[in-house]
Amino acid sequence: MTKVFKRRIIREKVLQVLYAYEMNNDNLQSQIDEVFADTEEDSDKQFGLSLIYKVLPNRNKFDEMIKEKVSNWEMDRIALIDKILIRMGICELLYFEDIPPKVSINEVIEISKKFSTAGSAKFINGVLDAILNDLKKSGELKKAGRGLLDETITKKTPKKSE
Repeated sequence: MTKVFKRRIIREKVLQVLYAYEMNNDNLQSQIDEVFADTEEDSDKQFGLSLIYKVLPNRNKFDEMIKEKVSNWEMDRIALIDKILIRMGICELLYFEDIPPKVSINEVIEISKKFSTAGSAKFINGVLDAILNDLKKSGELKKAGRGLLDETITKKTPKKSE
């Protein structure tokens, strides 16, 4: 199984844990133990736990960022699964320096197609793209390594001889 596919499964597990926690607001550890019981590789489990433990304390911050982008919507009208997926996307953009922004956004979009409504993918993409642009402008986007920042390389066109 490829690393990319395994990461998607881990992200889906993170969504399950965060959704259950949002609904019950307790027993986080038992949710984690149950959902991650069949996760064998430590690095996969570590990625999932990092995502959970970075999303939860930052929910209010992420929700404020979402609110800025959905001014014509009320936060409580956004499907909970969509809200959690957007939070996960923002979290990866801000705190996971080794994951390219496009990967983070595409992953939550793909997961939304499986777990949410027909219009969710487009909605999530729009919100995360707008947030990504803000993070780039403000310098808050900290990505390291090749291919992690979306820099466009302009080719120099040779001048025509006159």
